[in-house]
Amino acid sequence: MESMQEAAKPSRTALGVAIRRASHQLYDSPPLVLEDPIAVRILGEDYRPALEEAAASIHERSSLGMRAWVVARNRYAEDKLAQAVNLGVRQYVLLGAGLDTFAHRNPHPDVRVFEVDHPATQHWKRELLGSSGLQESPNLHFVSVDFERQSLASQLENSGLDCKAPTVFAWLGVVLYLTYPAFRSTLDFIATFPEGSGFIMDYAFPREALPPDEVEARDALAARVQSIGEPFQLFFTKEEIATELTDFQTVEDLGATELNARYFAHRTDRLNLRGRSGRLLSAWR
Repeated sequence: MESMQEAAKPSRTALGVAIRRASHQLYDSPPLVLEDPIAVRILGEDYRPALEEAAASIHERSSLGMRAWVVARNRYAEDKLAQAVNLGVRQYVLLGAGLDTFAHRNPHPDVRVFEVDHPATQHWKRELLGSSGLQESPNLHFVSVDFERQSLASQLENSGLDCKAPTVFAWLGVVLYLTYPAFRSTLDFIATFPEGSGFIMDYAFPREALPPDEVEARDALAARVQSIGEPFQLFFTKEEIATELTDFQTVEDLGATELNARYFAHRTDRLNLRGRSGRLLSAWR
């Protein structure tokens, strides 16, 4: 069992995601899939060496694929949010927000953003915002949740979320690290929100459902996140995830082929999604 000190450390995978998002702004060819003028700035001087180091492998196959995945899932979530805002949604909840920058470049002035994460990760983000000279948006609400000891629903309500209003949840880069009971309880909570509510999430196929040429890459990635104390735990096939979504009436489930056509067609660089493991979906009530 990890010590209390280890449990209080901010997420290292969140840092990796932030570096990939920033790398996209600096090293990939225009047009960018995700326009994020905050991505580099939030990392500040502390992580500038890591960002510069990322440039050395920027054109490697694995780097291209992982970076494409990070920016595609953010772009997809923000596209889906924009559609929901046009239909009247005014609340956006980021579950496992990490160093997400949406609240600091939010194009929807009436939308309140609730960032949910472990207290240590949120403290780290707020320190980075301060040291980078970035202002916290007045429409941003930080919701610290220690999932071993606190209720997501009660913490969100205490932070001012209206649980009777249509709400969009983004659940990016999180499900893979959850236990099934934690996944199911969060999904049940989202399903209590009214018509017009929905969520965006990514998920991955189990190892035995992968084609042989993808198994080695999956094993290497799994070993890497295991070594930093954030192991993969939860996988679904398309059929399995569909059975979890019976409370939602409209579901879109996209793989690399569809996402490449939507976000990476006609690029002048080699940035695109590779493999068949990762998928993005949105589900709506």
